[in-house]
Amino acid sequence: MDFRFTEEQLMIQDVARRIAQEKIAPSAEHHDQTGEFPLENIRTLGENGLMGIEVPAEYGGAGMDPISYVLAMVEIAHADAAHSTIVSVNNSLFCNGILKFGTEEQKQTYVRAIAEGKEIGAFALTEPQSGSDATAMRCRAVKQADGSFKINGKKSWITSGPVAKYFVLFAMTDPDKGARGITAFLVDGDRDGFHRGKTEPKLGIRASATCEIEFEDYIARPEDVLGEEGHGFKIAMGVLDAGRIGIASQAIGIARAAYEATLDYVKERKAFGQPIGAFQMTQAKIADMKCKLDASLLLTLRAAWQKGEAEKSGGRFSNEAAIAKLTASEAAMWITHQAVQIHGGMGYSKEMPLERYFRDAKITEIYEGTSEIQRLVIARNETGLR
Repeated sequence: MDFRFTEEQLMIQDVARRIAQEKIAPSAEHHDQTGEFPLENIRTLGENGLMGIEVPAEYGGAGMDPISYVLAMVEIAHADAAHSTIVSVNNSLFCNGILKFGTEEQKQTYVRAIAEGKEIGAFALTEPQSGSDATAMRCRAVKQADGSFKINGKKSWITSGPVAKYFVLFAMTDPDKGARGITAFLVDGDRDGFHRGKTEPKLGIRASATCEIEFEDYIARPEDVLGEEGHGFKIAMGVLDAGRIGIASQAIGIARAAYEATLDYVKERKAFGQPIGAFQMTQAKIADMKCKLDASLLLTLRAAWQKGEAEKSGGRFSNEAAIAKLTASEAAMWITHQAVQIHGGMGYSKEMPLERYFRDAKITEIYEGTSEIQRLVIARNETGLR
């Protein structure tokens, strides 16, 4: 195994680190407190190729590989998780599916605008009554005589929903077919029949705007169908595999920030005449934090590598992605928990970013498939049992 990164991979990592430290980190507290969407920083990320890392240059992206994406995501999340959420949705959930299933015209229209940071994209799968069970969706797209579709229904917890122009939407076109009756559409949020709900007040990743969206007789043209009619569920599951690598990377960035802050603190904070890092209980926590962090990174890089191989062979990487996402998200929650504990009262105070890391880490165990769903995916892939 070769653990060395290429010059190109290190270059995109360096670009992401520079922007993260110079632009994102100084504004992270402000955005967390106000919930203000960081549009200026997102534009900067787009101008530097980070909103379309794996998007080919002909569609406005950086043309890099999945490992480059992981490295960049970790750096951005290390500065602020909310920014990395926006980056993840645009890269993994929006651009990825269109690149794989879209027409040339759809790629030029939708992917280019997002990859260059000129517009924001979103992914609309979840509904108020259907989270993990995507096949229970009630959003309906009824085919009209002219080949268009009339869409009615609601979608909830749409990341970047309040600010996005374009959406990848999943709606039921044939309820009798269940999962095989779902179709994917490309939606323009500026057209008639599209409505945005209130921005959700969230525990963490507060600068990543989230809302409910509603369709009232929205007309999707035949050319707005992504892939083939009835193939929406397959598209969604494939896109989520890629998205899980992004969330694993985000979790690593959050965990690394908490770990590094803790390392500094245990060397400086003294109790009973010595640094608290000299106490064996603290040392045990540090050791476990480091092991979980490294294991998460290696598993995520493996998943990214497998994604790259799957793109060449047409294979799958769902198991590797689920393992990475499960391990990294639960490690992030554990590491940030221990970081707050070690910092004591200061960890609980908003004077330090530890409590923000703790709040931000929790969502990585929930979105793009809860930890419970990841365990089901892994177990079913391993046993072959359903």
